Amino acid sequence: MADLIKTVDYFYITSTDKPGAGAKMLDPFRKAGVSFLAVHAFPAGKNRVQVDFVPAKNSAFLRAARGARLRVSAKKKAFLVQGSDRAGALAGVMAKLGAAKINVTAVTGLCAGKQRFALIFWVKPKDQRAAARALGARG
Repeated sequence: MADLIKTVDYFYITSTDKPGAGAKMLDPFRKAGVSFLAVHAFPAGKNRVQVDFVPAKNSAFLRAARGARLRVSAKKKAFLVQGSDRAGALAGVMAKLGAAKINVTAVTGLCAGKQRFALIFWVKPKDQRAAARALGARG
């Protein structure tokens, strides 16, 4: 099976970095039945965390966030890769971007079980079109 490479929308929310803060942030989405293609969190300054959300449906995500009065960033773009797991799956994608002189600012790759892998990565906004072309990404 060929890898599926596509651009995806993501939004981020910042929060305090305390035990239970993530569960509190996720609860409105759980209650609203919001599905995610990816969630990625990392430190964002002293005692803060940034959580990037790639919702399956933007409208459902935004509706739940508004209902919970969460401060959500403007829509941004990332890339999602899904495919059959194999040695070098991540390396192949990174090599294509490197050959196109595109720097990746962040990446997370995972084995998704049942011989599947997934990868989410970010490039600078000025490089998004070139990255999409280099990888044959779908919009």
